[in-house]
Amino acid sequence: MIQIQHHNNEKNGNFEALTDGKHAGLMTYTWAGTDKFIIDHTEVDEAFGGKGVGKAMLLAAVDYARKNEVKIIPLCPFAKATFDKNPALHDVIA
Repeated sequence: MIQIQHHNNEKNGNFEALTDGKHAGLMTYTWAGTDKFIIDHTEVDEAFGGKGVGKAMLLAAVDYARKNEVKIIPLCPFAKATFDKNPALHDVIA
């Protein structure tokens, strides 16, 4: 099971994926003002590739954006491609 931990401060933050307590991936972002953040990098540990870790982190970011009424700018190629494939997530794109 994938668990997502969110770390945030006023300048940047990340969503870290853990599987059975082991680091599985990291998605980092930088705040662009107070109402949007830029997803700038996504990495998934090689051992967890193809297991939905990246998507789980992105969905956690979308959930956070919706709950906090902020928008996302997906500069990371993975995040951008995932948003492009999932129109149901477009409500949080800046």
